[in-house]
Amino acid sequence: MSKPVIELARAKINLTLHVGEVQSDGYHPLSSIVIFADAADIVTAQSADDFSLTIDGPFSKGLSADEDNLILRAARFARGQLGGPKLKFHLTKNLPVSSGIGGGSADAAAAMRHVAAFAGLSVSDLKNTEQIGADIPVCLYSRTSMMQGIGQDVSRMMGQRRHYGVLVNPGLPVSTGKIFQAFDQGPAGDLKQPVHDDLVEAALEGRNDLQPIACDLQPEIVRILMELAVQPGVKLSRMSGSGASCFAITHDMHSALNIKKQLAAKYPQWWIWAGGFGDPS
Repeated sequence: MSKPVIELARAKINLTLHVGEVQSDGYHPLSSIVIFADAADIVTAQSADDFSLTIDGPFSKGLSADEDNLILRAARFARGQLGGPKLKFHLTKNLPVSSGIGGGSADAAAAMRHVAAFAGLSVSDLKNTEQIGADIPVCLYSRTSMMQGIGQDVSRMMGQRRHYGVLVNPGLPVSTGKIFQAFDQGPAGDLKQPVHDDLVEAALEGRNDLQPIACDLQPEIVRILMELAVQPGVKLSRMSGSGASCFAITHDMHSALNIKKQLAAKYPQWWIWAGGFGDPS
């Protein structure tokens, strides 16, 4: 058995999320500017006689490590294409579950990177990973990107600088299914994304089409967004994905840490993280 190898499963942040009309296959075409935060789950792997998974961490409660776990499904999918040994995985769950920051998909993508590495190949050799989850193609590389289609079309946005900011999750559920059901009752959004050299400027001219619906279903999201909007040093604040996590991009790390301190004192029930966003240098 090999020594455990570590992969970080970084939080995926939708700076924008434009959603098109539902298609005959039940999927919605998307267009999204995606950045990754340094907040991350940790996925370790080592070669073993069979696939297995153990889980711990602050958000591990209620998670099942059975055969249907997305990590194991993704690993088997990747090994079916790339070969290599079976792996024993361990997940340290640091990110809130079902919170709009792609935690489950990031974990699955980390497992795929492990499979590729143990097989001596690259994740670029993998095909059709969107079959496991729409966010997995963008999470495989965890780099600032434009994500389109049903998630399968990913274009790197090169040369983007690092940013700082905060992530906030209220610890309350929001149903992605109900959000899309409500979205389908109204007009679909325009999928076109604004183009700017500055990522934040591009995001400011975009939107999250699911945010108004999520706010109606879970008013605590409104509270978070109002709090973030008035904090000193905030350049952009918005909900990520289908919620309930929200983010703020700040002018500097000092501003991010101050926001975390202020909000943590006022709302101790919220999960609040401050740190870096964007591609590692």
